[in-house]
Amino acid sequence: MRIVTTLPSATETVAALGREPVGVSHECDYPPAAASAPAVTRSRIDASGSSGEIDQQVLETADTEGGVYDVDVETLAELEPDVIVTQGMCDVCAVDVAVIEDAVDRIDADPEIVPTDPHSVGDVLGDLERIGRAIGREERAREVRRDLESRIEAIRIRTADIAAEDRPRVAVFDWTDPVMVAGHWTAELVDWAGGEYGLADVGEASSPREWDDIRDYDPELAVVAPCGFGLEQTARNRTDLTERDGWADLTAVREGRVWAMDGDHYLNRPGPRLVDTLEALAPIVQPNRFDGPAADIAVPFGELENLETARDKSESRTEVDSSP
Repeated sequence: MRIVTTLPSATETVAALGREPVGVSHECDYPPAAASAPAVTRSRIDASGSSGEIDQQVLETADTEGGVYDVDVETLAELEPDVIVTQGMCDVCAVDVAVIEDAVDRIDADPEIVPTDPHSVGDVLGDLERIGRAIGREERAREVRRDLESRIEAIRIRTADIAAEDRPRVAVFDWTDPVMVAGHWTAELVDWAGGEYGLADVGEASSPREWDDIRDYDPELAVVAPCGFGLEQTARNRTDLTERDGWADLTAVREGRVWAMDGDHYLNRPGPRLVDTLEALAPIVQPNRFDGPAADIAVPFGELENLETARDKSESRTEVDSSP
């Protein structure tokens, strides 16, 4: 079966079910072998810039014909897909199902299009089984779902008895300029990890917030996980928050409970590794009940400067080594 995926979470899901896509999106990078497959999409924005620059590019591009992403129709035709797994949740995060449908109308193949639109962990698990049925891996999908649910339950059991007064007020930012509050599955992840999330309900989309609203909420714990940013790119954009009026006065900042998380691979990628996100959140939210998160997933916010310094030194050495 020839499968094409048009977003990273779909690629991860298909891989978890034991299939290798013949084509992927330009952003697919996990598992690592996925990066070598032909890309059928490309972005019209430069995602290496600052959060403010990226936001401006998105605003300028979103209303143009085709939106933020292009589909390489020629490559798609050459791949002759039987199934295309795409999404309808966010036309900024990945190519939208309507764009894929238009591209399919222009090729000879007649693939089944499987759109995903997850807004909760339950939706993500449901998509896992839907994709499994579409690609002939239904039993494997049930096995993977059972394993993921078992890992979720293991966390929930350890936090079920935590009283309301012992659950910290949590803020999770999935963009920093403008400030956006993480939605969708974030509220339930925080709840299961032993925290209180008063910024969005389960299923509610991520949304921009006035900074004064954040100050009024006064989180006791903050997690910074910009969509599409790894830890190094978050480090380069950390002043989006640290230079805001009142940042230093937030309880989370005063008490040293601000963390940076890889938002690209974990919090904002609705695939199997969303459970890894929960397992990383739990020790951040309830450090007395869990061992610390893996350093490649989350680090204390104050350590971001060290990451940026290490990157700058590495780039300096590369420039010296390559000089005549």
